[in-house]
Amino acid sequence: MKTRTFIDQVDVIVRSGKGGDGSASFRREALVAFGGPDGGDGGRGGDVVLRGSTHVNSLISLYFDPKLYAEDGVPGSGKRCFGRRGKDLVVDVPCGTLATDADTGLVVADIVSPGQRVIVAKGGVGGYGNVHFKSAVNQAPTEHTPGGPAEERRLHLELKTIADAGLLGFPNAGKSSILTALSSATPKIASYPFTTLNPIVGTIEYEDFAQIRMADVPGIIEGASQGVGLGLAFLKHLERARVLVYMIDMAGTDNRKPWDDYRVLADEIAAFNAELPERPFLVVANKMDQAAARKKLKRFVKETGVTPIALSCTPTLKDLREYADLKDYPGEVGLDAFKAALRKLVNPKPRAHQHLEAPPPPLSEMPDTTGEEIPAEALKFATFLKLDAPKKKSHPSRGNIH
Repeated sequence: MKTRTFIDQVDVIVRSGKGGDGSASFRREALVAFGGPDGGDGGRGGDVVLRGSTHVNSLISLYFDPKLYAEDGVPGSGKRCFGRRGKDLVVDVPCGTLATDADTGLVVADIVSPGQRVIVAKGGVGGYGNVHFKSAVNQAPTEHTPGGPAEERRLHLELKTIADAGLLGFPNAGKSSILTALSSATPKIASYPFTTLNPIVGTIEYEDFAQIRMADVPGIIEGASQGVGLGLAFLKHLERARVLVYMIDMAGTDNRKPWDDYRVLADEIAAFNAELPERPFLVVANKMDQAAARKKLKRFVKETGVTPIALSCTPTLKDLREYADLKDYPGEVGLDAFKAALRKLVNPKPRAHQHLEAPPPPLSEMPDTTGEEIPAEALKFATFLKLDAPKKKSHPSRGNIH
C-alpha cells in the first residue's frame, strides 16, 4: 500500500492548556481552632510551541496527527497546595515553516533557524485560591478564581525550504546529477522525466569548511503556471533561495532547443513570482560530454546573449575543456568553476569565522611569532578562539540578578 512520503502544507488545530482553578479550602486540624483559609492556586496551562529542527524535512507527521493539544493546569487544593503547571507541547517542524492563521491569514510564526521557538497558543493562567482573599474584615473568605481559558486556533503550516541556491530546469536536465556530484545528497536519478517528486537539499562544502545549501525541485515544463506537469507548487521552496541556477540540457533531449528552454524557464518563474527573476543567477550548460551539446552551445550564446558555465556531471571525466574541445570557449568550464562562481555569489562564511562580526585581518599583517613570547596582537588572527570577555555573574548567594 502506497502512502505519502512528503507533505509541505497542512492545517492543524492548536489548543493550549486551560489554567487550573483556585481552591476554596479551610484548615481543619485537631486542636487548631479557626484554622483559616488555605486554598492553593491552580497551575498555569501548557503552551503549544513550534520549534525549528534539522531532524525533520516534512510536515507529514502533522498531516496524520493535526490536533495539537497542550496539557491543562492542575487545580489547587487544601493545605496551600498549588496545582502543577501543565506540560508544554513542543512540536518540531522543518526550518522554513511559515505558520499563518487559517481564518485571518495573519502570520503567526516564521521558523527559519534550528532551535527557534515560537509560542502559537498561550496557556491559561492559574486561578487564585481563597488564601489570597483573607483580610481583617474577611477572615473566612470563600472567594476563589477559576483558571484562565485555553487558547484555540486553526493554523495553516507551509514549508518553504531554506537554501542558499536553487536549481531550476526541465525534467532530465541533470539537476539531481549535479547535486549528487557536489554534495552527499542521494536524490533519485533515472533516464525518465519527473524522477524528483519532492524538494531535496544538499550541502556543498569547501576546503575552508564554508557551506552552501542547494535545493533541487521537480522539473518545470512549458505551461507549468497553468498546472501542466507537476505545476509550480514546488517553486515556493525556492522563494528563500538567494541565488537561482538555471540547468540547461545543452544536448537537447527529446528534441528540445536549449535556448527555448531557457526562455520558458524564465517566463514560468516570472509568472509564479515576479521578484524571482531579479535575483542573482547562474546559467549552466549541462551534458557537455555529448557531441550534440557542443554543437548547440554556440547557438545558445548567440540566441540568448548568455555565456553559461559548461560542465558535465560524468564522474570519470576529468578535463572537460580538452575532451569537449572547448579550448576557445570564453566561459567557465567544469564543476570546480561552477563551485567557485556559486561561492562568489553566495559568499558564505567559513565555519571558523561564523562567530566573528567582521572578517579576520589578512595574514600579511600578522606580527612575528617566532620569538619566545607570542605578541598579544597575534591572537586576533586565531579566529578559532573566542576572546570575548565573559559575562559577569552575580554572587551565588544573591541569585542571578543580571
